[in-house]
Amino acid sequence: MSRERGGADHLKDEAARAAREAADEVYRAILSRAPEQDIDPSLDRVRDVLELLGDPQRAFRTVHLTGTNGKTSTARMVERLLREHGLRTGRFTSPHLTRVTERISIDGEPISDERFVEVWQDVAPYVHMVDQQHLERGGQRLSFFEVFTVMAYAAFADAPVEVAVVEVGLGGRWDATNLVDAEVAVITPIAMDHERYLGDTLVEIAGEKVGIVKDGATLVLAHQTDDVEGVVLAAAAERGARVVREDVDVAVVDRQVAVGGQLVALRGLGGVYTDVFLPLYGEHQAHNALLALVATEALLTGGAALDGAVVEAAFADVTSPGRLEVVRSSPTVLVDAAHNPAGAEALVDAVTEAFEFTRLVGVVGVMADKDPEGILAALEPLLAEVVVTQASTSRALDVDDLAEIAVDVFGEDRVHVAARLPDAIDQAVQRAESEAEHGAGVIVTGSVLLVAEARILLGRE
Repeated sequence: MSRERGGADHLKDEAARAAREAADEVYRAILSRAPEQDIDPSLDRVRDVLELLGDPQRAFRTVHLTGTNGKTSTARMVERLLREHGLRTGRFTSPHLTRVTERISIDGEPISDERFVEVWQDVAPYVHMVDQQHLERGGQRLSFFEVFTVMAYAAFADAPVEVAVVEVGLGGRWDATNLVDAEVAVITPIAMDHERYLGDTLVEIAGEKVGIVKDGATLVLAHQTDDVEGVVLAAAAERGARVVREDVDVAVVDRQVAVGGQLVALRGLGGVYTDVFLPLYGEHQAHNALLALVATEALLTGGAALDGAVVEAAFADVTSPGRLEVVRSSPTVLVDAAHNPAGAEALVDAVTEAFEFTRLVGVVGVMADKDPEGILAALEPLLAEVVVTQASTSRALDVDDLAEIAVDVFGEDRVHVAARLPDAIDQAVQRAESEAEHGAGVIVTGSVLLVAEARILLGRE
């Protein structure tokens, strides 16, 4: 009997390995396309493929999210709230941390390797057909992100899901996801990021992001600067959208640090929800929770109160990997996907509030198209020392270039260099523990890709 069971397990392992290899092969093929940060402002390619597929994006209701920071955490909270209400959900977020299948989740779980391959096989003939049509007209093939958007919408329609929670890849107006007719749009705080693609001012960036708001939709708007809010409100008025503003119509009423997260009181459209435990750190996550709650109210009831017990159960089960996540103890090692100055500032506030480090050393790597000086300047008051490194991607800022900037910000004595991330983490751990018997810690941040690699190194697959 044991031999039979062992044989069955072996066959299962072999099947899983084969499925993973097949999914990886598909992923490599899609990676050969234009990368997701290489934007060609057109929805035509995605629209053409979706029309050939029968417009799967119209088969489900949608909550669509944009903004600069907080999109993925907020999307995960919306999805968890909807699922707690008994709805079948799809969630499309980017980038991924461990496996590409994380980008397309159904009922809170990434699609399987087998399903990933099946969805690609379903859409591939139509993708190739549209590729050819556009190339013949002097245009481009679908990009990496455009293909993934098509796959997500096809997978959601086929499941079928009742509601999809969709995070934009970049911007809004020209983002590949922007072919859904979302009933609810969410705009998280807008800050400077991706200036090369979205504009050099907050007003220009806001003009791109508000492009996800559809005629007659409800827009849930995080607190913004006055000029950004003006742009967004004007665009929403043109589209006849209902706008729900943070700190005007809804608000975080109270929050208290708690073990493993925080207790929050949220004033939504339907009333105040008190003593809600959120197992995430930082004031920014409380505000993300508010946006998620209000978006769910707007979608499910039009603004009436949700069942408080259901809301509490959903929030208590929320996770947001790579967002101020503890991945090791003795010493504590945190990872956080902050990759712009605003994200780094939120990180500093959250760590200061929720942890009692006597000595914290940073491991920082930044993408070449980001603002390394702004990120490092935001982190400087928090960190005793910094070890600069780089993720294993051609997009990463060279470690020596980052070191020069870090010396300007921290001073030469506080900056160390390790080109390889494993060496950087080892060095940071040693430096954190060298002068602190208790309360030593390390934080890895500056780039989503760096955090993804750190999580894998530290066993968080």
